[in-house]
Amino acid sequence: MARTTFVKTSGTMLPWLALALILLIVDQFTKVLILGYYRLGDATYVTSFFNVVRVHNSGAAFSFLASASGWQRWFFMVIGLAAALFIVWMLKSHAGQKLFSFALACILGGAIGNVIDRMLHGYVVDFLDFHYAGWHFPAFNIADSAISIGAVCLILDELLRVRKAK
Repeated sequence: MARTTFVKTSGTMLPWLALALILLIVDQFTKVLILGYYRLGDATYVTSFFNVVRVHNSGAAFSFLASASGWQRWFFMVIGLAAALFIVWMLKSHAGQKLFSFALACILGGAIGNVIDRMLHGYVVDFLDFHYAGWHFPAFNIADSAISIGAVCLILDELLRVRKAK
């Protein structure tokens, strides 16, 4: 079954892998900075709604399963690696679909970034802390941002594809 999308051109997956690699490098570089300059729990006030913090997340999104006994580290590593392999396969099949491939590349870079954290540390390093009037969004990192942007772009790609098909 052929996949149609809003933007379709022929192409190679190399630019998308390069984008994923850039996101991975930026993610890991920022985490090295946080690990080097902050102790667990340290925070720097930046604005009235944003702090840089050092938080360790042994769970998944919003610390899901963070209090589990340790098995979640390996579970989330396997999920991340399986997702990465599936994404590379999808990029190979759909490299010419720009928005779709951009989304996959963002998710790929982010997923690998968080898998590396789990492999090296047993947790994911989070450091971006947004808050307002006593409400705090859970701290996150560049990898999480890339995954979120990729997810939004996947939804947009599907909406555009469905709209074009009408």
